[in-house]
Amino acid sequence: MSGHSKWATIRHKKGAQDAKRGKVFSKIIKEITISARLGGGEVESNPRLRTAISKAKGANMPKDNIDRAIKKGTGELGGTDYVELSYEGYGPGGVAILIDTLTDNKNRTAADIRSIFSKNGGNLGENGCVAYLFNRKGIIAYDASRYSEDEIMEAALEAGADDVTSEGDSIEISTTPEDFETVLDAMTAAGFEHEMAEVSRVADTTVTLDAEKTRKALRLVELLDDHDDVQEVATNLDIPDDFDPEE
Repeated sequence: MSGHSKWATIRHKKGAQDAKRGKVFSKIIKEITISARLGGGEVESNPRLRTAISKAKGANMPKDNIDRAIKKGTGELGGTDYVELSYEGYGPGGVAILIDTLTDNKNRTAADIRSIFSKNGGNLGENGCVAYLFNRKGIIAYDASRYSEDEIMEAALEAGADDVTSEGDSIEISTTPEDFETVLDAMTAAGFEHEMAEVSRVADTTVTLDAEKTRKALRLVELLDDHDDVQEVATNLDIPDDFDPEE
């Protein structure tokens, strides 16, 4: 399975746990707020807002929370002014790591991200040092024990997906960011229930490390992802299907 797929699945499962203590909601609310601030509160004319709301619904966020976040973004309600910042660096074994953040305190976030890197075998790099390795894609994953690759592929390609891959316990559709919502809506209408759906950065190529370095790199990625200001962490680390983080 690709590095993106495995990490996205781990993050998705962890996100379900985080949602119980509000961490996922907090991050999604930030994204909705800034999406509405930058592109307006009309869902039909704001693709980024549509994607954020789709993620909110996938996390079972109440409609009132979504509406309040939109109003904060458009200025109808008072709210925190967030700034988008990206950080790039390298983890154990030289894996590339790209972090997107939304913060109300740039100095705090920069210091925190630098500290997490330095304390966990990584190095924060200059802007542009790894960004060229990643492209944005829509990713929709399905449980391979429920659906066959053939039935997913037939429906996905008809809906306009770029590709369908299957490995281990997951069947994954990839789309352009522009086609993501159309494909997701078509698959849902066809009766397929996804395990994960998001537009995120995907590495063009991945790197494989030995088990010890993989654990260290994954630990760094997880610590970065746990930070309240971090919206997304992308890595080109390939995590084998049989990898056991506990060994």
